[in-house]
Amino acid sequence: MQKRKITAVSMLHYFRLFYRSVLLILLIIQYIRFRLQNNEVIMNTLEKRSGILIIVWAVFVFEMILRFFPSLYESPGCQKQFAQNYIKTGETRIVIPDNNGVVLVALIWIVFNGIFGALHMEGILDDDIMILLCCVYSVCDMICILFFCPFQTWFMKNKCCTVCRIYNWDYAMMFTPLFFVRGGYFWSLLALSVALLIRWEITFYRHPERFSEQTNEYLQCKHCTEKLCTHKKQLKGLWRHIEEYSEERIRHLKKE
Repeated sequence: MQKRKITAVSMLHYFRLFYRSVLLILLIIQYIRFRLQNNEVIMNTLEKRSGILIIVWAVFVFEMILRFFPSLYESPGCQKQFAQNYIKTGETRIVIPDNNGVVLVALIWIVFNGIFGALHMEGILDDDIMILLCCVYSVCDMICILFFCPFQTWFMKNKCCTVCRIYNWDYAMMFTPLFFVRGGYFWSLLALSVALLIRWEITFYRHPERFSEQTNEYLQCKHCTEKLCTHKKQLKGLWRHIEEYSEERIRHLKKE
């Protein structure tokens, strides 16, 4: 298989995975330490050290604001909504094969997070857990893009992130648990993410031709600026080689 260099867009994805993972690890360590010492909760600490909270808040706000405008450093998956990225193919038949999975994904996500919300309202889970859950979602978001996406594989059945029908749902899904958390900073993240989702859905219903590979040449492989499918295939190939090597070693050990 021909190896490809990691593109600038993909590098940004890896960078996001890195700092989101670091944030998650630090918050988990803090949460465990607070619980062992029966100390104040993460929420109170963040409010006292507002500088840290503002930086984290500003990073996510900046990421979401960028999604409202065309950018060369964003994934084609979220950039297909813009008129300047609509390249007519000459076809008029709009085909969006993953559109059938949208309602199912939405229902599953609402029910899944509704369970956590109910546990929070019953006092079983606190605000800290809901914030940690958001951080877990933020890391999983990057894992879905870079390595494996269960929504793509099990529900949407699309070929890649570029043609994904729900690509811009990511921030709204990521910050869903903040609905149950007090605090202006947290609710502002949720509100902005919902605005991003609404903008995406309005554009889809007004201009579905931009979201179909049959009518928008921009979504075809030759225009892709990520080439993540290549990286995922290389990772799958590496994993397959590791499995084959492991099986061979086991057979060899059994013979001995």
